[in-house]
Amino acid sequence: MKIDLHIHSRDCSDGKMGLSEIFAEAHARNIGMISITDHDNIVCQDTAASLASEYGMRYLVGVELNISFSHPDFKNGKPVSLDVLGYGFDPHYPPLMDKIEKLIAYRRHRAEAILENINREFKKRGLTSFTEKDLEAIEETVDGAFGRPHIANYMVKKGIVATRQEAFDKYLVACNVPKMPLSLEEASNLVRGGGGKLMLAHGNDPNGTSLAMLTTSIPEQCRIIRESMLPFLDGLECWHSRLSPETTSAYLGLAQEEGLMVTGGSDCHQDPVIMGTIDVPDFVASQFGIALRGAAYG
Repeated sequence: MKIDLHIHSRDCSDGKMGLSEIFAEAHARNIGMISITDHDNIVCQDTAASLASEYGMRYLVGVELNISFSHPDFKNGKPVSLDVLGYGFDPHYPPLMDKIEKLIAYRRHRAEAILENINREFKKRGLTSFTEKDLEAIEETVDGAFGRPHIANYMVKKGIVATRQEAFDKYLVACNVPKMPLSLEEASNLVRGGGGKLMLAHGNDPNGTSLAMLTTSIPEQCRIIRESMLPFLDGLECWHSRLSPETTSAYLGLAQEEGLMVTGGSDCHQDPVIMGTIDVPDFVASQFGIALRGAAYG
C-alpha cells in the first residue's frame, strides 16, 4: 500500500478536489495511509478521518502552517516564508483552534489590502478599480483558505490577464501583503501542545517557501536546520514531488544523525492529480505507531 502525507483539499485549502473526491481517488490508487494537510486550516480533519475510515485507510491528522523564519547569515537576516507540517495533533486543541481562526480571519483582511494595492496599479494603467462587489465575487469562489490564487483566477475570468501566472507576474508579487506572522517556535508549541509532531516541509523546494530562499546549498540548509531549527522540529519531509534525490539523501542522513522523524508526500493540489506517486517507505507509518492494515484516526 502507498503512503501520502501531504495533500490539499478544495474544502479547506487551495486544492482542486473536494474531500469526497480525494478519498475516492486515493482509494482507487491503493493509498493505505493518508493525511490532508490544508494550509493554515484544520476544520476538515474530522470529515477527512471519517472518509478514511469508510475507505479502510489509515488517517493521520495534518496541517501545513506557513511560518516566518530568518537566519543572520542569509539575506541580511531578512525573514522568509517557510512551511511546516503538523501531524497527529488533537484537531480540537483550543489554542491551535484559536490560532487557526485568527489566521483564517486575517486572510480576508490581507486580500482586501492586496486589492487596494492592485487598484493603485490599475489606476496607473487606466484600468477600472476593483470594488467590494469584486471582493465578494472572489470570496464566492473560495471553498477553503482565501489566498492570492483566488484573486489570480478572478483576474483571468475578468479578462484582465490571460493566465494565473501573468496575474502573479504583473500584479500579485508586487502588490503582495505579508501573511500573519507565525514563528517556528509558536507553530511548534501549538502542534506539540496538541500532542502532535512538527516537520519541516519540502526544505529544498525550488519553487519557494523553503530554505532554498536562503541558500540552494544543501549542506548549508542542513547547517541552518542544526543551528536554528532542531529544538522546534520533530522531523523532516524527505520525500516530496519537488525534492531531488540528492536532497532526499542528504535530509535522510541529517534525520538519522539527529534522531529526527521522516515523512513524505506528493503535495498534491490535484492539478495534476499526483497523489500516491511518491515512493514513501512503510516505516514512515510505524513512526506514528500506525500499521498499514485497517483504518485508524491517528
